[in-house]
Amino acid sequence: MRIDKDGSEVLAVESMAYLYKALSFLQDLFESVGIPEDQRLERTEVVKVSISLLDMIIAEEENKKMRLLESIALHRKQLDSLCFELNVEHFQEEEGITMLQLEKDLGIQLEVRLKQKEDRKRELKRLQEQDQAFCELLHTTPYSMDRASVPSLEELDQFRCYLARLAETKACRQEEFISAKKQILLLVEELDYTPDTSVEKDVLCEDEDTSDLSLEKLAALHDLLHQLEVLRAENEIVCEDLHSQIQKLWDELQVPYEEREALATFMTGSIPKRRKALQSEADRLEELKIQNLKKVIEAVREELALYWEKCFYSQEQREIFAPYYDEDYSETLLQLHDAEVVQLKRYYEVHRELFEGIEKWEENWKLFLEFERRASDPSRFINRGGNLLKEEKQRARLQKTFLKLEEELKAQIELWEQEYSKAFVVNGQKFMEYVMEQWEMHRLEKEKAKQERHLKKSQQIEVEMFYGSTPKIPSKREGLGSKITDTRSAIFSPRPFGLSSSLSTYIFLCLCIQTYIHLPTYLLSLFPSLKTKDSKNWKSMISYIQGAFWKAECREVKVLDLELGKTWVPFLPLTLFSCVTMGKSLSVSEPPFPCL
Repeated sequence: MRIDKDGSEVLAVESMAYLYKALSFLQDLFESVGIPEDQRLERTEVVKVSISLLDMIIAEEENKKMRLLESIALHRKQLDSLCFELNVEHFQEEEGITMLQLEKDLGIQLEVRLKQKEDRKRELKRLQEQDQAFCELLHTTPYSMDRASVPSLEELDQFRCYLARLAETKACRQEEFISAKKQILLLVEELDYTPDTSVEKDVLCEDEDTSDLSLEKLAALHDLLHQLEVLRAENEIVCEDLHSQIQKLWDELQVPYEEREALATFMTGSIPKRRKALQSEADRLEELKIQNLKKVIEAVREELALYWEKCFYSQEQREIFAPYYDEDYSETLLQLHDAEVVQLKRYYEVHRELFEGIEKWEENWKLFLEFERRASDPSRFINRGGNLLKEEKQRARLQKTFLKLEEELKAQIELWEQEYSKAFVVNGQKFMEYVMEQWEMHRLEKEKAKQERHLKKSQQIEVEMFYGSTPKIPSKREGLGSKITDTRSAIFSPRPFGLSSSLSTYIFLCLCIQTYIHLPTYLLSLFPSLKTKDSKNWKSMISYIQGAFWKAECREVKVLDLELGKTWVPFLPLTLFSCVTMGKSLSVSEPPFPCL
């Protein structure tokens, strides 16, 4: 740069020197030729014209300088504006450079900034086009950005991130759309569904590359999917209800297995076809049911009676359901029975635990009664083989579990009554009252049986005292039969006199009581008139009673103790009468009185 400047100065000095030299040479020529002064001036003016060309050149160069300055100013202004628009730092001019270099640097920098502006504008346009496409597809609002201004790099990055999120949203919605549509198509095929509305038709006709992935469209898609799922669920419920109804009708009508299997051939295909087949079968069975209404009602009544038993209904509770006794068989009557069965089923299922516990109590009670019956059977002591021990163990185990079960049921029923605020009845009465009633009935039955046995034994004893008894002699004592037969003949011989039957029975019962009553003294206190009788008759009566005791020696007879309140007493052996003063010396060959 310095070399160029020196060269231009040398050139200017040389030009000036040449000009002086030329003018001096021209002056010399004028003088040597002798050109007049006026011509000299004229010709010198021509030289001045040539010199004015230099002025023109200077003026032109000055104009160029002015234009250069103006260009530099314009470049600076434009560059400052671009830097402001592009949000970049302003251009820093280099010091010590010429105007041309400055103008060139500014021009280059201006071109760079202009290119950046165009690139950003172009990128913004491209991003806005993508945003517009997403807006049309997803029905979103356009990205908020001033289209007239030049975006900064940060703004462009934010725009790109926003579009990336929209792209992810598009992918998710498209996947959701495809999945929902596949499910809808399966349900449409399964349900034989025909779209009704334009929205449904659009959804089913659109391909996977849909042009609408708006939230409203997806919501409509999910609504249709939900509608079809509900429709399928309703059809499934109807099919299940129909199948249950058919199964129940099959059981009620006792339809053969082969006829039931024939329905399986129609249970393929779409749900409406299956529903139609089930409905047809149900209608057929209902018609057949009406034809066999009486038979069906009787079957339902058996089921109702079974649940009555399970729920421990009393006769009064059963009679509340009057249709059970109605003989006018109709569909209404069947419906009433079905409703009652459903109600009882529900009642039983809700309180199943209680009913099962009571049923177990009933089973234990029956087993307890069976043990009681066995305990009163004398044959259980014969050919036992260990069964008696087993029976006693079972009885002890039953007694333990029986009482525990009774307490558990009592606690459960109390909780139930607190929860439902009403009494839990079994066979028309509270459970504990029912239990106490069973125990009381059992006690009364035992008392009745005991009294019957007592009465029977008393009657038997009275007969034996009147007619005599047949001794039960073991086989090894059969040789003594003749002697006993003679004794019996003596006992059953005619009696010359006698007391009343009631007196004789009372005397006999007193003798059977294990006490220390002195019989003759007691008899004389009762009947003073006996003192006037001759001693022979008195001794004969005592001898007869001794003979009866001798005959019943070593036997045990259970007699009701009416006098002293004892329940069972052993029959007194013969030695009891030995304490009587006149006892041993008397004979029993002839009965003294017909009292027994």
